Amino acid sequence: MPSHFAAASAAVPSAASDTSAAAISTDSAQSARYAGPAGHPVATEGVLYERTPGYIPRVAAVHDMCGYGKCSLTAAIPILSAAGCDVCPVPTGLFSAHTHYQTFTFEDTTDMLTGYLDAWQAEGVELDAVYSGFLGNARQVQIIQRIWRDYPTALRIVDPVMGDGGVLYATYDDALCAAMGELADGAQVLTPNLTEAAILTSTPYHGQDLADGQVHELIEALLALGAQSVVLKGIDRGDGALRNFVANAHDGAGNAMQIAHEKLPFMAHGTGDAFASSLCGAIMAGRTLSQAAQIAGRFVHDAMVDTQRQPHHDERGVNFELELHEMTALLG
Repeated sequence: MPSHFAAASAAVPSAASDTSAAAISTDSAQSARYAGPAGHPVATEGVLYERTPGYIPRVAAVHDMCGYGKCSLTAAIPILSAAGCDVCPVPTGLFSAHTHYQTFTFEDTTDMLTGYLDAWQAEGVELDAVYSGFLGNARQVQIIQRIWRDYPTALRIVDPVMGDGGVLYATYDDALCAAMGELADGAQVLTPNLTEAAILTSTPYHGQDLADGQVHELIEALLALGAQSVVLKGIDRGDGALRNFVANAHDGAGNAMQIAHEKLPFMAHGTGDAFASSLCGAIMAGRTLSQAAQIAGRFVHDAMVDTQRQPHHDERGVNFELELHEMTALLG
């Protein structure tokens, strides 16, 4: 299930702990150049999307929709909109609430998506990016790959939502996890947590306390799947900080950028979706991947501070509404 069920604490960049394990590899990447519908080239010196002033980029958000609980499309749409993006939802499933609740309904939308996308093609819909997350069915991987073929110049951001804390989400099975791995090959940005990274690489889950060497091995395995760049999330060494690592295939895992954040003393569901959506928004605002990871960490941290003041926040999930100005500020 989308990071609705995720129990990862959010984090904010800390100047004292924001040190590199190596050089900032993302910022020096000589990655491929892409052009969106407006014809603007991207991926120069780590900038994955070069935004033309005044232009509103269009992002297909391939996620589920939850009626209650802050996650998936109810995170992606407002966060990306605040970052000045035109969000085009591709709903992979309809939930009454996220799967942390004991009672929820789920409708698989797979059968409607081919006609849905055919209509986009008929109308000449243009896209600058494709941002995918939770999937309701293994066949939906083919749907996403079809979108990639339909829009070959669109930036491809894959949040491989499958589980957290070593546990799969309720609607996932082995077939769906295996299919999700196919999206790593072709992802320009891949954003797994440690559980998802273990699933994708078919390696044991060793918890969150990983040394740099273990992190680099895991990132190297993720890059070997075909991802151009990786943001590996949620390393927790018990020192009051959470760490994310940013790396790309050009410079390799050994040159990963380590971004440390203050760990908050409580958990909230939906932080993974909020992080990936704000990361996407920052990328589409012309930030490098390492800059976007810092921005996303700060945004989620501030949202969590607001969340703990809300009723039933331990069930409902992260509330980011009061912090959307941080995303809008990226356009200034």
